[in-house]
Amino acid sequence: MKIATWNVNSIRARADRIEDWLDKTEVDVLALQETKATDETFPYEIFEYSGYEVAHFGISQWNGVAIASRVGLEDVERTFPSQPPFGKPGEEPVQEARAIGATCNGVRVWSLYVPNGRGIEDPHMSYKLDWLSALHKDTSGWLKADPGAQLALVGDWNIAPLDQDVWDIDFFRENQMTHVTAPERAAFNAFLEEPLNLVDAVRPLTDEPYTYWDYTKGRFSKNEGMRIDFQLLSPALAQRVVAAQIDREEREGAGASDHTPVIIEIA
Repeated sequence: MKIATWNVNSIRARADRIEDWLDKTEVDVLALQETKATDETFPYEIFEYSGYEVAHFGISQWNGVAIASRVGLEDVERTFPSQPPFGKPGEEPVQEARAIGATCNGVRVWSLYVPNGRGIEDPHMSYKLDWLSALHKDTSGWLKADPGAQLALVGDWNIAPLDQDVWDIDFFRENQMTHVTAPERAAFNAFLEEPLNLVDAVRPLTDEPYTYWDYTKGRFSKNEGMRIDFQLLSPALAQRVVAAQIDREEREGAGASDHTPVIIEIA
């Protein structure tokens, strides 16, 4: 079974490319982020025509997550139980469309669009860390209830956990940029450590260093990218992984997303 994650940066702008990519790769499960669509405007037909069931969670022109599956789509859950809302000081907090879960052929897949953070002192940074802490808490509960759970937390984590995961770590630090700060990296690494022990299934099996290249300043042509899209798997599921790929070719050409698909294959 092939499971892929892809921040498409607007599902309607990328509809033709997504349809062609599904036909070419024949993935069984595709987790999408940043669909930038409401449930009413999401193009369900491009998936259904290709034999996929699809569940989408979108409430505005921002964010948005989905899971498309041709191997079953059960127990759909919008937002994880402890997911915090976001609200600027003085505003009423609202829940954002950043997480959707479903069981696909026995694997519990969560499509996650982790908050960006925007700036080190921005309110979105504390929101990001609170969001990750809440996800960690719920994941701990899931694995405690079932240590053999087939669980995949996949998507755009908006964190580069290692210095090699950005094209120039000195540039990021000198400009006090997000994605590489110690608190963000600690929040990410907490998923890989006790008691969760999730596994980054892709890194050991691929040579491509990046999953994202900004549209500006010719970042893609100069290969100035970032590795911020991950598939973190429960130990029981990670044992079944036989192959992985970062599909760099899908970042090429007109109309590409600034992210590219990340794929695993499990036995």
